[in-house]
Amino acid sequence: MSPCRQPAALGNEPDSGDIAAMASRLVEKEVGSIRLQGFSLAGEETVIVAPELGVAFDVGRAPREIISIDHVCLSHGHMDHSAGLAYYFSQRNFQGMPPGCVLAHHKLVPAIQDLLAVWGRIEGHVSPGQIVGVDEDEDFEVRRGLVVRPFRVRHPGPTLGFSLIEVRKKLKPEYADYSGPQIVALKKAGETIEYRLEIPRVAYCGDTRLGDFLDHDHVRNAEVLLFECTFFEADHLDRARQGQHMHVTDLPALMERVRCPHVVICHITRRTLMREAKQMLAKLLKPEDLARITVLMDRPRDRRRVPNSQEPSS
Repeated sequence: MSPCRQPAALGNEPDSGDIAAMASRLVEKEVGSIRLQGFSLAGEETVIVAPELGVAFDVGRAPREIISIDHVCLSHGHMDHSAGLAYYFSQRNFQGMPPGCVLAHHKLVPAIQDLLAVWGRIEGHVSPGQIVGVDEDEDFEVRRGLVVRPFRVRHPGPTLGFSLIEVRKKLKPEYADYSGPQIVALKKAGETIEYRLEIPRVAYCGDTRLGDFLDHDHVRNAEVLLFECTFFEADHLDRARQGQHMHVTDLPALMERVRCPHVVICHITRRTLMREAKQMLAKLLKPEDLARITVLMDRPRDRRRVPNSQEPSS
């Protein structure tokens, strides 16, 4: 939660510089070569942005950091992941930006269109936006050399994970010693001299249990894997299973299955204190696996915060 603020006294109103400097509720992490901005508390809000890649995973309540992001990958329709959809489109229109693009499961597209139509009746106009229906392995090109690849995960309702994959064309090894003119001649002759190289950068699994989707190369070998771990309490294992969520005791199996150098844990419930979560991770995981873990909502304690703040802290 943000610090309590007193109303500005007359003559002491914040200027634009003060407003720009106001703290964001999003946590920023440098994970490998990827910069992430995100907020993820189970049942409240999940939104994770990769600014340099121009993609967000889920929209949460549409914090200001997501408005300039052109592509949003919506994992599923639960409110804590999707509440800000209409606001995202509206704000882009209000600020004169091109319409944003949301990728969602085909089955969710009609409902999202209905949502935007209802807000159009409330607001007086329908904000423009592109809704693209996708399913597993239906690649979507974000920009040249970067594609989103959806995959199915294990959670109630139409639910997808998404991998961000860098795509490069590389010269086949057998042509490595060929000169420029020789390469040109081969191309003119119709020879295929290049092969496609895929480099999985980020895999976002949304809300899910463990599943066969972890066997996808673009998931298990991603540079950064974003994975939920909702429940930590011993007596909540049944709740995790019923809701198709992860329990902390599932993490050793996850770490065994994936080769990702960086695994970012999201979607912890507010009832779990950050220091307790980190203690449990340290007890359950091998040191080499623990070294791969980043907890998204683990941020340095802000001494300016009010003493009774309920936000998880270290």
